[in-house]
Amino acid sequence: MRLTFVSNYINHHQIPFSNACYQELEGEYFFIQTEPMEDERIAMGWGKEVGKLSYVRYLYQEAQQCEKLILESDLVVFGWSNEEIWMDGIIQKRMALGKPALRMSERLYKEGRWKFLSPRGLWKKYRQYTRYRKQPMYLLCAGAYVASDFRLIGAYPDKMLRFGYFPETLSYAEGQLEDRKLQDGRVHLLWAGRFIPYKHPEFVINLGEELKQEQEKFHIHMVGGGVLEEQLKAQVKNRGLEEVITFHGFAAPGQVRELMEQCHIYLFTSNQDEGWGAVVNEAMNSGCGIVASQEAGAVPYLIRHGENGLVYHKDSYQEFAGLVKQLVRDRELTARLGQQAYQTIINQWNAEHAAKELIRFGKALLEGQIAPAQEGPLSKAPILIPGKG
Repeated sequence: MRLTFVSNYINHHQIPFSNACYQELEGEYFFIQTEPMEDERIAMGWGKEVGKLSYVRYLYQEAQQCEKLILESDLVVFGWSNEEIWMDGIIQKRMALGKPALRMSERLYKEGRWKFLSPRGLWKKYRQYTRYRKQPMYLLCAGAYVASDFRLIGAYPDKMLRFGYFPETLSYAEGQLEDRKLQDGRVHLLWAGRFIPYKHPEFVINLGEELKQEQEKFHIHMVGGGVLEEQLKAQVKNRGLEEVITFHGFAAPGQVRELMEQCHIYLFTSNQDEGWGAVVNEAMNSGCGIVASQEAGAVPYLIRHGENGLVYHKDSYQEFAGLVKQLVRDRELTARLGQQAYQTIINQWNAEHAAKELIRFGKALLEGQIAPAQEGPLSKAPILIPGKG
């Protein structure tokens, strides 16, 4: 089977999945990049490996060859792209041939489900998605609330499947991760991302102030940068938190993973504007006890509250802080949650498993069968409503 993935550009969160598909299909896998990567992403180290990938093709350099590849492949996954007109056209051509395809999508209505009432927006969504409801087109939901958004517009009835992003999965010998956690008598907490409003980095500064007032032994590491950076640094200085909060600046993905391995707790505070949040995968793979917002797309798929992490609701700082303090004061619980988080990634939510499930599902489609997985990637996506529990 030949499989082709089409998206705006490939990044370090997609490369492990692409590598797994390429290996599983013995070279019959291609990734078509529809546009160059933004300078901000390149500065964050996202594009370093792309030139070494033999399966990547570039629409803006070889449009005719890319279109031929899409139309001739046995299965195609269409991701997101700014090239909407081209994408619509090539999907129509493939559907006219009766060949199966999948759309991979994050949420349609991150800013609020009321937006689906817009007549102009509904027409656009019909043209992009709903008109294919009776054709061999399926939806890969890159986030737990994607299915509920698409149900609003009547697209992909009974054809929506769990999916996501699959950054590199690392394996460790028994006890190896525990040995890498810092052992200086303090609990080390990590937050990583862009310092922008919807990711709520201010939660971490407020938490640090409370933990210090309560005389806990801890240290918070913050990785990243962005529009709120100077404001956050000023708050840390003004509140006398410089000894307990360290700003590391932007760091390469490998450096972030090293910090995750060393830290005991990972803090994920993004709200519903976070379509997925691949740092959750990485922190779970690094054996961190995670406290995460239920609003972000990855969390309901990856984390089972009290089993492999802790989840808080509706941007509640009070609930967030309470759960973090629980972990800071209970090292055994933190370690247990971290171990179970690691097992979740190693056993199910990883690139190799997702690639095998997608290929299995695709081969079944080619034989006229719809065969979702029982759980995990490619299983049926439940209809989860944002903010409902």
